[in-house]
Amino acid sequence: MMIMAYHNPVLLNESADGLNIKKDGIYVDATFGGGGHSKEILKRLGPKGRLYAFDQDKDALLNTIDDERFTLIHENFRYLKRFLRFHGVKEVNGILADFGVSSHQFDVAERGFSTRFEADLDMRMNQDDELSAFNVVNDYKEEDLRRVFYEYGELRSAPALARSIIENRLEQPIQTSEELKNAIRRYLPTRKENKILAQVFQAIRIEVNQEMDALMEFLTQIPELLVQGGRLSVISYHSLEDRLVKRFIKNGMFEGEPERDIFGNYEVPLKKVGGLIIPSVQEIQQNSRARSAKLRIAEKL
Repeated sequence: MMIMAYHNPVLLNESADGLNIKKDGIYVDATFGGGGHSKEILKRLGPKGRLYAFDQDKDALLNTIDDERFTLIHENFRYLKRFLRFHGVKEVNGILADFGVSSHQFDVAERGFSTRFEADLDMRMNQDDELSAFNVVNDYKEEDLRRVFYEYGELRSAPALARSIIENRLEQPIQTSEELKNAIRRYLPTRKENKILAQVFQAIRIEVNQEMDALMEFLTQIPELLVQGGRLSVISYHSLEDRLVKRFIKNGMFEGEPERDIFGNYEVPLKKVGGLIIPSVQEIQQNSRARSAKLRIAEKL
């Protein structure tokens, strides 16, 4: 039984199509959430197919699917290879990942993900983790806050935002989302208030959950896990994620260029399949959270 409805999965058919599913293959849904993508994969699998899903959020475990072909693993996808091996799986035919914060996490006020609700500063995707948004806001040094806002929120006003938080928390700890908004209120111009707040919350959330590190660890495991011709289908929602995914598919690394031979050629583990896929106007009308989604598909060479 679900705690509450999870919204429709984004780019459902397009991402499943990208896996080029074989009836008796082994597949992974790295970001289970409400189970929408997993259910679609299971529909396309035959009786001998297998699907392993990952999710670190306890709430997602309540959405588990009663199907003997399905296994839900309560772990972060950064530990993909380790826990697949624990289940006796060394290679898979396809891996799907949807890196968006689930609608459920945004809509449950007490999780602290949304700018819409008054809630304690939390933002942990894994409720057992020690680091929360409260710790970032109240314990980080000014230069570390500045780094978080600049790197993960892409905010030009990062120095001013960091200084304002430091000044405000000297009086008393900043405990709630509303108190955080008030601490940076003077740097929220009326016309851009919601946009800047969203960037601030995104930056803190990424830091709390180590999202960029987890994404890079996840991607570097893909070439070893996929069988030859196996597919990766990845949905990202902001430029930081999409940039890493795009570069890894193109170069097999996140920075620099791969070494070329004397003819100027270089080998990479994956090749892109098709171009960038974005949601249709109709899907965005039905689910506004799909508007920033970008799907990239790759195949192991």
